[in-house]
Amino acid sequence: MKKILAILLAALLFVSLTACSGGGTTTSNPTNSNPASGNNQQTGSNPGGDTNSQPGGTDPQGAKLSGKMNIINLDDRDPSVLRGVVIKGNCAGTGDADGFNERESSLTDVRCIFELNEWVYFYPDTDATYGLKVWILKHRDDQEYYNTAKFSDLDPNFANYCDLHYPEDEENPDEWYWGSFYLNKDECETGYYDFVFTYEGKAIAVLLTRFYSENELTVKSDAELEALMHE
Repeated sequence: MKKILAILLAALLFVSLTACSGGGTTTSNPTNSNPASGNNQQTGSNPGGDTNSQPGGTDPQGAKLSGKMNIINLDDRDPSVLRGVVIKGNCAGTGDADGFNERESSLTDVRCIFELNEWVYFYPDTDATYGLKVWILKHRDDQEYYNTAKFSDLDPNFANYCDLHYPEDEENPDEWYWGSFYLNKDECETGYYDFVFTYEGKAIAVLLTRFYSENELTVKSDAELEALMHE
């Protein structure tokens, strides 16, 4: 009888050890714990799979709004193709003579705050009539990436892009915007974005911007908007 009990206890012990061993083989993979979005605007990722971008309203390392364009001056491209730019929106700020949306063309004092779902309009000062484009990407701390980055509308890793071309078909083309876009509030996050200006596929300038929630800026005065733009 004792021998039978000993055999049964040994069998139970063996089964118990086997179960514990088998349970330890299942491990979670942090990189696969979330389902794939299938919508690149929602993820806000950059070309090259940048991991330095920070989502939401957090302040990325070294990112400070100033309204100043970062000119990329490399031997194989001419930064003078973009002498300045005016960027306007259709929600926040007034269009008065000295209002928030009526800035002079500049490379150092460019509107850089917007809302999600707000249309953004570009008025570049340039001799080029075609070949300019703006890519909107989640901000990356590694700005040198743009010196050699390849841009393509087939690349899924951007929030949006906008072709800029001279509006020759308009009645007053010199006063008309060259291109426009908006970031869909259901697909994009609030936070910091880079406006990367490219000419013939190569980056020539980058503007750090910030997008707020829909209607978050609409209620603010021009003075409050100016303060936010130089935080």
